[in-house]
Amino acid sequence: MNLKFDGVTVDYHSEGEDSLRALDGLDLAVASGEAVSIIGPSGCGKSTLLRLAAGLMKPSSGVVTIDGSVVEGPRQGTALILQDFGLLPWKTVHDNAELGLKIRKIPVKERSERTHAALQTVGLAGFENRFPAELSGGMQQRLALARAIAMDVDLLLMDEPLSALDALLREELQDTLLDLWRQEGHTQILVTHSIEEAVYLGQRIVVMAPPPSRVVAVIDNPDAGSREYRLDNRFFERCKEVRRALDEGVCKAKEAQL
Repeated sequence: MNLKFDGVTVDYHSEGEDSLRALDGLDLAVASGEAVSIIGPSGCGKSTLLRLAAGLMKPSSGVVTIDGSVVEGPRQGTALILQDFGLLPWKTVHDNAELGLKIRKIPVKERSERTHAALQTVGLAGFENRFPAELSGGMQQRLALARAIAMDVDLLLMDEPLSALDALLREELQDTLLDLWRQEGHTQILVTHSIEEAVYLGQRIVVMAPPPSRVVAVIDNPDAGSREYRLDNRFFERCKEVRRALDEGVCKAKEAQL
């Protein structure tokens, strides 16, 4: 599954106000099976990028393609996980996990098998009859992942899914994301404000600047992909490199406004 943005610009329009440019001529290619982190300050178009990839909106100009086909709307092989996990509080763990399969009218037997396997994969077997309010924040995140896994997606998009968790739990869930990516082989795009998270989970790190929003650096991170990476000096050096790119992007954006 290859995802590509070619000259993508997005303008938001509000009545009586000047248009707001969320993305400005974005060019980006994500290879099949690649894990990419997107980082940048608030308002630089990171979430817009994910919505375009998910087919939830269309660019003002330019084109988004998956395997050469223009993304015209949501597709079965794509899952988007949001910061609030998107869980339905009145449905059980099992029902939340199988929701995507049910919407896609997967037969009951297959739906049950895939849901059970997904819950086992994320460590939620035995919690099928609980409700989201009865789960910890980390377990709710695992449930959101289970729903995506059950759908057997080839493109997993995540919009700051771990930002509300405490530091230790956040690292535990980062390990879960890493393990799932290695096991499932899907293409993965993670939007985050955390430099350490971006470096830990992204084989490439895309650094974006404030409006006019654009990519200011794409940093190769070939050492990502193992749990030991956090303790490696190369990890800390890469974090410094990302921080420098962020600072330079902000400075250039301020100069452009003068």
